[in-house]
Amino acid sequence: MPVTSIGEYKFEPLDKRENFHGNILIYINWEKHLMFCAPVCVPLSPDMPFGALVSELLPNVYSAHPEFEKIDWDAVEWTLDHKPISPEPDQTLEDLGAHHKSLFRFTTPGLNGIGGVAS
Repeated sequence: MPVTSIGEYKFEPLDKRENFHGNILIYINWEKHLMFCAPVCVPLSPDMPFGALVSELLPNVYSAHPEFEKIDWDAVEWTLDHKPISPEPDQTLEDLGAHHKSLFRFTTPGLNGIGGVAS
């Protein structure tokens, strides 16, 4: 089916950092767990300690998954914007290099979704 351009599309984005009262949008994805079909997006303070993200935020987002309680947090592999990181609990999101619309991905070795099929 042919596509016809409607011309130049100019607009003021509504998800600019200035619109989030000092917070930044952070995307988080649990790899191989497609019960959550896309990364979640949450507004967080850049001063939030990484440990709080793991202990307070992630349970609220992912605890409905039956494998969540089995996560060995010491073995989790993290990336930030497609680069491997080794975060410490007291590092802030900003210390880690997170910025507005950054993407954290975490992989849980040995856990591959319900029935091992990435769901």
